[in-house]
Amino acid sequence: MRLQIDTDLRYSMVEPVDLLLAVEVARMADQSPVDERLIVDGIGPLRAIDGEDGIGRRQWMRAEGDFHARYQAVVNVERRPVTIDELPITPRRDLPPRVIPYLWPSRYCEADRFEAFVEREFPGDNHGRKILAMARWIREHLDYCPGSTDARTTAVDVFVSRQGVCRDFAHLLASLARAAGVPARLASAYAWQLDPPDFHAVVEVWLAGDWYLVDPTELAPLDGLVRIAVGRDATDIAFMTIFGAADLIEQTIRVERIGGD
Repeated sequence: MRLQIDTDLRYSMVEPVDLLLAVEVARMADQSPVDERLIVDGIGPLRAIDGEDGIGRRQWMRAEGDFHARYQAVVNVERRPVTIDELPITPRRDLPPRVIPYLWPSRYCEADRFEAFVEREFPGDNHGRKILAMARWIREHLDYCPGSTDARTTAVDVFVSRQGVCRDFAHLLASLARAAGVPARLASAYAWQLDPPDFHAVVEVWLAGDWYLVDPTELAPLDGLVRIAVGRDATDIAFMTIFGAADLIEQTIRVERIGGD
């Protein structure tokens, strides 16, 4: 599948700020940009740094006044459908060192507070179907409600309120998976067929020696996801981190299929 991405961000900085931008497509085995361009106005020099786990790229900059960033890319996505039902959960003691941090609680994913719930609600079965059961439970018990949460909302908050948006669904799934001993990380992504178009948050779980995508919202097909960044939670995958104050003027994201299988 070949996708065309067009992202346009317009903000007004209340004061000069340091800003970390993460909107560029990550180069990975199942997705590769064949053409891309990032243009940013109203800033100082860009400084590129690697994203979490060496996946994706962030741009440091100094911004003030009117800020305009536009990112355009054509991306080949070659992701075969994978059923994770029968994939075994790796025992904690056998996990590679690089994935162990994704077992731990984080700011928005209080995995330790879900251990009793996971043991009671999802007993036994050490395969990927346990993760799919968790995702199904989230869809059945949470309402997708734009505007119902904010930047302070954690997985525990969402579990109590039973409502949220994609990042909240992802935080809760990652927390439940970690509580069951499965490394889980969040991924920010562009999503084909997502309505309304926006940045999307999904989960990757470590099973049978590799990472596998799971979208607890099921709002977009997995083969139409294009990852931008990965990390412990929304802190690590934010498309823009502003160290100061800013006002949103306009934000548009378009993802269209332009050909390819």
